[in-house]
Amino acid sequence: MPRLPITKTPKCYVGGAFIRSESNRTYEIADASGAFFANVPLCTRKDVRNAVEAAAKAGAGWAQRSGYNRGQILYRMAEMLEARSSELVDAHFPANAAEKKQAAAEVTATIDRIVHYAGWTDKYESLLGSVNPVASSHFNFSVTEPMGVIAVSAPDEAPLLALISMILPIITSGNAVIALASETKPYPAILLGEMLATSDLPGGVINLITGKNADILPTFATHEHIRAVSAYATPEERKTLQTGAAESVKRTKLIPAEKPYDWFSDQAQGLYHIRDFIELKTTWHPVG
Repeated sequence: MPRLPITKTPKCYVGGAFIRSESNRTYEIADASGAFFANVPLCTRKDVRNAVEAAAKAGAGWAQRSGYNRGQILYRMAEMLEARSSELVDAHFPANAAEKKQAAAEVTATIDRIVHYAGWTDKYESLLGSVNPVASSHFNFSVTEPMGVIAVSAPDEAPLLALISMILPIITSGNAVIALASETKPYPAILLGEMLATSDLPGGVINLITGKNADILPTFATHEHIRAVSAYATPEERKTLQTGAAESVKRTKLIPAEKPYDWFSDQAQGLYHIRDFIELKTTWHPVG
């Protein structure tokens, strides 16, 4: 009798564990030929709330780690992706040689981006913090602090590179992340979660969920323990996020989906992306 292959059951990565959706609902994804490949969890508002709890628990410890240690952990993440890069290429379901070449370029850029931010973990503070001149006998200085739990919504284009490009500047400074993977191309994010589970990154610092933007984004916008939202969004999605964010007083960084965005460019990385998700604490200390 011919052996039936064991197919993978994709799960979300939340709090360092693999979970199915709280609702047990799923949606189908297909491979390059259009054939059924797997059922992907269709997460709900309850899953978002659970992910917020996991991120909040992990965030405090992550923020207290030294920048040097966070850099070591991110570099180890890059090592793991490098070792399994062929799996990440296949996760894009390339249909031909050209698509496989494009997927390989995206995986390579993703690994390089992790190394880029690993180098920033112990340097951004000296550039974004400051010693401030004041007209009194005080020593006045500003230091950076992480905001807390940040929500991310990734696009369908470059589903792995865009996702990691949006996550990395957030966790570099000690925040924790809840990331909604590409709605139509979630499989690279699912495989990324499997790699994170065996990395040195503490469980709960990055939480990866899958599902429909229409179901998840309103909760991202209104949940009071989510301190900021970074999203690649359509005009209607931006309206939803901005309205909800105004009610819960959170920061938003919204990339218009109707305009092309080059995730491979140098403009998609760097110090100022880190600055978008930190707060400054100013201290006055008497002198003399």
